[in-house]
Amino acid sequence: MQHVNNTAQISMNGVHKRFGNGTLAVRDMSVDIQPGQFVSFLGPSGCGKSTALRMIAGLLSASAGSISVNGHPAGEGGDGRDVGFVFQEATLMPWTTVFDNVYLPLRLAGTSRRAAKDQVNEALSNVGLLGFSQSFPRELSGGMKMRVSIARAMVTKPALLLMDEPFAALDEMTRFKLNNDVLKLWEENNLTVIFVTHSIFESVYLSNRVLVMAARPGRVVDDIALPGGYPRTDEYRTSQEFAENTRIVTRALKGTLDHDESDH
Repeated sequence: MQHVNNTAQISMNGVHKRFGNGTLAVRDMSVDIQPGQFVSFLGPSGCGKSTALRMIAGLLSASAGSISVNGHPAGEGGDGRDVGFVFQEATLMPWTTVFDNVYLPLRLAGTSRRAAKDQVNEALSNVGLLGFSQSFPRELSGGMKMRVSIARAMVTKPALLLMDEPFAALDEMTRFKLNNDVLKLWEENNLTVIFVTHSIFESVYLSNRVLVMAARPGRVVDDIALPGGYPRTDEYRTSQEFAENTRIVTRALKGTLDHDESDH
């Protein structure tokens, strides 16, 4: 485990999360994430990936330990706009337009619709949906809805983007395209990204670091720095480097599953 680092954008130090029903969802999680990293939380269901992400976002409180984000305690300080969150479902308001869905975080922050127009249009342009600003969610495909959700998370120009299995329900080709879109946003906006996924292939394609987690209780069991630079392209998916990185991560994940099976 890493020690808390003052230069880290996110520091989790000895973090536990126990829910009211007694379930220990996360145990002793100590992780530092540096600015500009693309980190995947990878592991089986019930290993605490989403719980850890929600604690970083300030949506859940830790039962013990501390979490620092962008220089202040998780969920405190800042203006609430320095962290963007993309949920597993697009969670759009069906009764209003794409523009107004993306405008929502700025509206909640007190920015007038007129003052926000350029910012909203820029966020939509960045996900290829500027021409759909007056459409309603029911008129969009699943992939387009997720693009709107990403635009909404990016409209405040956050330093940190948190993504909770955003593409799990999408077909593989749409998922590949959105993976590339997220990498483009990450590179162009100097973001730090934490991405929760069940997919070994997705974690290896996107990340320069994979935190492998095990369940019962949720904990980090491996911290893998992936060699190889960016940009990642479709050619990378068929490269020897991708195959080797996939083997490394697969071995680490299989070790967690074997361990869990031996516990029963």
